[in-house]
Amino acid sequence: MSGEQPGAPETGAQALLACYDEALPAVYGYVFRRCSDRRVAEDLTSETFLAAMDTVRKDDTVAPHVGWLIGVARHKLADHWRRMQRTPEPVEELPEPGDDPWDVHLDRMVAHHTLGQLSPTHRAVLTLRYVDDLPVGECAELLDRTVGATEALLTRAKRAFRAAYPDTDARTATRGGRA
Repeated sequence: MSGEQPGAPETGAQALLACYDEALPAVYGYVFRRCSDRRVAEDLTSETFLAAMDTVRKDDTVAPHVGWLIGVARHKLADHWRRMQRTPEPVEELPEPGDDPWDVHLDRMVAHHTLGQLSPTHRAVLTLRYVDDLPVGECAELLDRTVGATEALLTRAKRAFRAAYPDTDARTATRGGRA
């Protein structure tokens, strides 16, 4: 090509070009079988060959071959997976919480079931305060208690509700607690 003698050993870049046709399907196949996304496999295959070209330009003693290129692709794939762990897939629009009426209905059913498991006094104070949305003073009047005693009762009732609520163990486990 550029004044090279016939039979002279190929430089790194020439060797890369010489093995490109054989290596391309092997590298692409390697990446695609591991990521199962055509677009990502194409991008990572391109990155592999660009990185290989950068390497052979810097060091023309490198003798590229299919196995070496698969190794470069393995590193590119690992880099891709690390990026995916750090950068979540962008979402065009966040869903509105409570859009699904079934979730609201299910939450209501679970809350009613949980209230049914509590003592009548706990059920009454929680219903008056949070379902009927009454201030603590009015709850105290209706339950014939002092405001201080009603606040203490409300604290114990909330603790009992949390303990009886079926989701409590799952939330604790995801925060590193016991399941």
